Amino acid sequence: MHHRHLSRRTLLAATTAGTAAVTLGAALPAQATAPPTDRALKKIISGMSLEEKVGQLFVMRVYGHSADAPDQADIDANLKEIGVRTADELIDRYKLGGIIYFQWAHNVRDPHQTADLSNGIQRAGQRQPSRIPLLIATDQEHGIVCRVGRPATLFPGAMALGAGGSRTDARRAGQLAGTELRALGIVQDYAPDADVNVNPANPVIGVRSFGADPDAVAALVAAQVKGYQSARVASTAKHFPGHGDTATDSHTGLPVITHTREQWEALDKPSFRAAIAAGIDSIMTAHIVVPALDPAEDPATLSRPILTGILREQLGYDGVVITDSLGMEGVRTKYGDARVPVLALQAGVDQLLNPPTLDVSWNAVLTAVRSGELTEARLDASILRILRLKAKLGLFKDPYVSHRGVDRAVGTAAHLAAADRIAERTTTLLVNKGRLLPLSRRTHRDVLVLGADPASPSLSDGPPTTVIGAALTERGFRATVLATGTAPGQAVIDRAVAAAADVDAVVIGTYNVTAGSAQQKLVNAVAATGVPVVTLSLRNPYDVAQLSAATAHVAAYSWIDVELRAAVRVLTGAVKPRGRLPVPVQRADDPTRVLYPIGYGLTY
Repeated sequence: MHHRHLSRRTLLAATTAGTAAVTLGAALPAQATAPPTDRALKKIISGMSLEEKVGQLFVMRVYGHSADAPDQADIDANLKEIGVRTADELIDRYKLGGIIYFQWAHNVRDPHQTADLSNGIQRAGQRQPSRIPLLIATDQEHGIVCRVGRPATLFPGAMALGAGGSRTDARRAGQLAGTELRALGIVQDYAPDADVNVNPANPVIGVRSFGADPDAVAALVAAQVKGYQSARVASTAKHFPGHGDTATDSHTGLPVITHTREQWEALDKPSFRAAIAAGIDSIMTAHIVVPALDPAEDPATLSRPILTGILREQLGYDGVVITDSLGMEGVRTKYGDARVPVLALQAGVDQLLNPPTLDVSWNAVLTAVRSGELTEARLDASILRILRLKAKLGLFKDPYVSHRGVDRAVGTAAHLAAADRIAERTTTLLVNKGRLLPLSRRTHRDVLVLGADPASPSLSDGPPTTVIGAALTERGFRATVLATGTAPGQAVIDRAVAAAADVDAVVIGTYNVTAGSAQQKLVNAVAATGVPVVTLSLRNPYDVAQLSAATAHVAAYSWIDVELRAAVRVLTGAVKPRGRLPVPVQRADDPTRVLYPIGYGLTY
């Protein structure tokens, strides 16, 4: 009965979606075509209840493929984690300003479903007293962090684009990716990553960064920002003040960045300054401690000296500031979950992202205002920034999307072809002993594909070894695939060595190889048989330093299909390698010395 009632309401809402567009925003004139002015937005704010104001600051996850009729398992998950059944109920209860989509929350099963979910969420927003559209957001960085998978177009990630070195390609990737997100109703992308990855041991950023050279990173960040925002998607530079030099993952701990103020100015600041100059719509904070910027050693997300003193006042940024996820350990170690959102607002944050327990965080802000610890004027300042962004994105005019728009934009042949061409310009050849590459079908027709199969970052044609094997077959080679994993045992290594006896060449996909690791043993054992070995790093380009036994080495920077297929086209000579290292690779035996400098890359 309940579901029948919901679906009938959905049908009714769907038929009125077209007319709803002209009544958005309680205080806006119906005929408004230009974005509403600050005066009009302030009028909306003055009519909002305190509960609506508090809700407007939060961006929350929710389980389900539908706003009002999710699967029972997702209803159960919502009840357990958030105390509501559906996205509709979540918005009704907490008057949220935004929703974040995740694959694991079943928000992005397929394009039409995602568009319908977005429309359902926006309709729920229109049922609230102030009728404010929501910012629907996701982390679609491309490369290894993708929430929206096939049939949407997946582009090379940041470090791959850094290897390509083309601002035009970075901007184009952002523009096309943004066009697809906007068609799905996703209007804020938590990308690009503006961190400068100067620490090869960084466990959380790595290939999510454009590289280690601050000026090169700054140029590509600005290009991506302009690309996304030209598609009317809010871009988000992250993670301020810079998460590139850490050996700790802020998801699981609280990293301390020991840069001096001068090092920060030279290394971390330029990319954020470039994003601001490019007109960035939002900036995400990092759960990191930078004693040189805040002697109190609060995480940057909760640091007034960093967010207000540096970001707002020194860098002159007056756009939206959003926290990284408040469920991450890095922001929860020093203060309790009830203090974190209040301290973040006092520090200068506008949007509070994905708190572990929404009820606790939401009520903490409400209580802080009622007790006078936070003023209502402080909330109003953040809400004005959030509403300005919604106005700029055209959401007050029309927040809805259509299946026709999805079909015109998502995963089109032109977008897929553009992604292929961009990816081909990123693949980096680092070693080519005896000019083994490009592999020739005449001399090396039988190829064994070994290697790691990290979980696909998004929907793909299969595990990396399968994709590489299929791409080789497509190019006229006879490929045999044997997945060996990230930690092959002796039995697996023996099987690989036996299989290598019958082929002309072996391609091994490697994943974050360390000294003495099982992957290194596999490469050494196969190479010892005398067969030519091509190693293909699926993530960090630093692998090459540990793989001296390989005959040739190619860096792909990610294991998504588009980059693997481009790498195979390079291996087989369909295109020439053009990528150049955007980070230095240190020697394995002496990390103080550089094996391959920034800008290194071979070609044919």
